[in-house]
This record gives sequence, C-alpha cells and structure tokens, in this order.
Amino acid sequence: MTIVTGKAEARRRLQPGSSGMLRNIWEHRADYAYVLPAIAVMLIVIAYPIYYTVELSFFKTPPGLQLRDKTFIGLDNYTAILTSQVFWKVTLNTLIWTIASTFVAFALGFAAALALHREFIGRGVLRAILIIPWVISAVAASYIWKWIYHSDFGIIGAVLVGLGLADRPPNFIDNVSMVLPSLIVVNIWREFPFAMIMMMAGLQTVPDQLLRAAEVDGANAWQRFWHVTFPHLRNVSTVTILLLAVANFNSFIIPWIMTGGGPSNASHIWITHIYELAFGRQRWGVASAYSVLLFLMLMVLGYFYVRALAGNERKEGSA
Repeated sequence: MTIVTGKAEARRRLQPGSSGMLRNIWEHRADYAYVLPAIAVMLIVIAYPIYYTVELSFFKTPPGLQLRDKTFIGLDNYTAILTSQVFWKVTLNTLIWTIASTFVAFALGFAAALALHREFIGRGVLRAILIIPWVISAVAASYIWKWIYHSDFGIIGAVLVGLGLADRPPNFIDNVSMVLPSLIVVNIWREFPFAMIMMMAGLQTVPDQLLRAAEVDGANAWQRFWHVTFPHLRNVSTVTILLLAVANFNSFIIPWIMTGGGPSNASHIWITHIYELAFGRQRWGVASAYSVLLFLMLMVLGYFYVRALAGNERKEGSA
C-alpha cells in the first residue's frame, strides 16, 4: 500500500501545473538570478507605468500637477471619451492616417524592391538615394516638409504658380480638408524605404530554380510573379504591414511638429490628442483612459504580429 501511494505521489508531482512551474523555477534559480536585474528594470520602467496609467484612468484629476487631490469616478472618463464627438473625429483621422500610410507605403516599397531586384547600372546609388527618407531624422524631415508646404515660401506653391497651374500657392497644412492628406504624403515618403528594404530581403529568398522552371514552362512575367514570387513573400509582407501599422498608430513627431493637431483638430490622431490632453490641458485622467484604449488596440495588433512570426517559424521548421 505504501509503495502504491508513493508512486501516485510521484506521478502527481510530475504532472504539469503550478507546482511544476514553481519547482522548475527553483531548480533553475541560478539562471533566473542572472536575468533578475533586467526583470526588475522592466517592472519599474514598463509594468509600473502601465499599472499607474490604468489606475489613473478611473480618477478625475485637478488641472494642476497635484495628483494627490484626484477623485475616484469609476468609468466616467471612458464614458466621456466614447460619447465625445472629438473622440470619433480623432479616431477617424487615426484610421485614415494608419490605413493610408501603411498600405501606400507598403505598395511603393514593394514596387521599388521589385524594380531594384534586377541588375542595372547605378542600382547601388539609387538604393542609397531611396533609403535617405528613412534614415533622416523625423524631426528634421518634419521641419523641411513644413517649409516645403509653406503657403508663402514653399517650393510646391512656387512651382505651381510659376507653371500657371494655380493663381496663388495652395494652403496645405492650414486647410482643414488638405492638412491630413498632406501629412500622410510626408509619412509615406518617410516610411516606404523601410518596406522596400524588407521586401528586398524577402526577394532574396525566392528560389531561382523555381523561377527558371516556370519560365521554361511558358509562364510570363506576371504569372511567375503571382504563382512563384508572391507566395514566398506572403509572410514577410504580413510582418511588414503589421510593423508599419503599429508604427503609424504610434506616429507622433510628423503630425505634432507640422501642425500640432490643427487646424480645428483636423490633423489630430490618437497619440497627439493624448499628448495635448495630458501636457497641454493637464487632464491626466482622461488622457490615461485614452492611453488604456490605445494600449488595448496595440495589443491586438501585437497579437497578430506574434502570430505571424510564429507562423513563419513553424513553416521554416517544417521545411
């Protein structure tokens, strides 16, 4: 009876569960000790700010910096946000900004990668020129484009007037209907080199043997691209689009420096609106509620990004 009981106890201890996880941690405690400083830093720098932001989103904060005087109001901040017309306008701006910037930048980057994949004279120089928008500082690019769009001294307006295409220079960033498309153009100009680099790396993985075999079988250029090249680029395309979407959702420098969200909130996206609420109007509770909603949306995008990476690893492992 004692032997049977002992075997049952040993079998229970070997089963996966919380006790097994704790035992595993204890057995590898020396290994975990090496990463303990990094874990501590992550808890201080990442975990605590997330916790405090979530906590602050349930409070009404005073207009000053005296957060000790905050008042608990439950879900009122979230209710005020979801019933605000500004929220839905900023959300629409964010969706237009993210979707347009992501897919147009990806399309241009993909086209540039296909064009640069073939050998021709000056290809290296052209690659270096096309990468410049990506490596240049976002702050410098924002100020440069702000002057390019200037209604009095901008080069675009001067060229249009000089060619007789306009009576006076267009007002790009001070016009409610033109400001968001103008900023999207700048964002696409700066981001498409990243998509180009990612897709150029993906094109290197396409087997030449398959392309030559398809050509021997009589496939034209479009058929070789659609049936051979594109299937090999599907995974890298998914990862690139998700990375661009996350970056655009968090994009702050270009819209803030060029317009500050104006005119009349026409160029405000989520991240700039949160910044204005927190540091401009000092509405810390409402800004924290906005941040929690933004965090949840980014978690969704992050989930799909991790799934895409996991799918790539499984396919590489099976291959």
